[in-house]
Amino acid sequence: MKKKDKENSSTTEEKIVIAARKLFTQKGYEATKTRDIAEEAGINLALLNYYFRSKEKLFEIIMKENVGQFMQVIADIVNNEVTTIDKKIELLVGNYIDMLTRLPDMPLFVMNHIKLAPERSELRQRFMGSHFMKQIQVAMKMGEITTVNPMNVMMNIVALTIFPFVAKPMVQNNHGLTAEQFNVLMQERKKLIPKWITAILKTK
Repeated sequence: MKKKDKENSSTTEEKIVIAARKLFTQKGYEATKTRDIAEEAGINLALLNYYFRSKEKLFEIIMKENVGQFMQVIADIVNNEVTTIDKKIELLVGNYIDMLTRLPDMPLFVMNHIKLAPERSELRQRFMGSHFMKQIQVAMKMGEITTVNPMNVMMNIVALTIFPFVAKPMVQNNHGLTAEQFNVLMQERKKLIPKWITAILKTK
């Protein structure tokens, strides 16, 4: 392949990925059609299918990209040696909810990714060797917080933030919430979840 052809190929692929990223973020996976992506990229559907075999393949690329970016944010938070345990919990919850509000299809993608390759769970790796886990262990030894397996702290943060997004259709239908009202509810949880977790950790 000539250099110019390679450049054109790279440019076309980039246009498709940019278009897919925009539409998946705005509309979600189910509502986005390959024809919509092709139109947004300014190409025909046959060309899109030539570069990417399916919508699923494009979605996987976009989600892996977002997971990678998010994991870096998580790593920066949990390995910060200045912020307190309470502040780390607040930042983790806030970043989770902001990301999931922007990318509502992310939880199912991450769960499927972990189910297919549990040994490659980046989330567990990021947490367990972090400064955050060391802070918790030290605080327990000092009697500043209750003795608890640090894994339970991680699981509580993940479960309390992710579950409402996984159950979003049920929550909206059962309570008659619009998408906007659901997002307002999630913003309220940004303030509540850190309080719940720190309350559990406090010694009596």
